[in-house]
Amino acid sequence: MAKIVLVYASMTGNTEEIADAVAEGIQETGVSVDIRQVLDVNAAELAEYEAILLGAYTWGDGELPDEFLDFYDDLDQLDLSDKKGAVFGSCDSSYPHYGAAVDILTEKLRERGCDIVREGLKIELAPSNEEKEQCRQFGRQFVSSLQIAK
Repeated sequence: MAKIVLVYASMTGNTEEIADAVAEGIQETGVSVDIRQVLDVNAAELAEYEAILLGAYTWGDGELPDEFLDFYDDLDQLDLSDKKGAVFGSCDSSYPHYGAAVDILTEKLRERGCDIVREGLKIELAPSNEEKEQCRQFGRQFVSSLQIAK
C-alpha cells in the first residue's frame, strides 16, 4: 500500500477543511494518509512517502503563505522523481491571480521531478457541502491515479 503524506497550511481554516475532506476521500478507499501542518514537517521527510499532496491558501496578490516559504525553499534539495503528487488550496477570486499558491506548488513539485497525477484543486474560500464532496472525490481519484493495490 502506498504511503501518502498530505502537507498543508491554513490561516482561517478553509484549507484545513479542504485537507480534511481530501483525506476522507483517500481513507474511503482503504488507504491511510499522514496529515501534517507545514510547520510541523521538514521537506526532507517527503522521501519517506510514495505520494505527496500539498495544500495552501494564496496570500496577498499571488504568493505562498509565509509558513510555506522555508518548506518551499527546502524542496530544492530533493529529488522527487519517484513520487506522485497533486496540490489543492483555498482561493479568493477577488485577487488577480486566482489560486496562485496551487500553481506555484504544482510547478515546484514538477520541477523537482514529481509526477503530477491530478490537476490542482482550487476551492473558493470555505468549501460548501458540495465542494467538500468534490474534495473527497479528489482524494479518491488521487488514490486511483497511483495505480496501487489497496
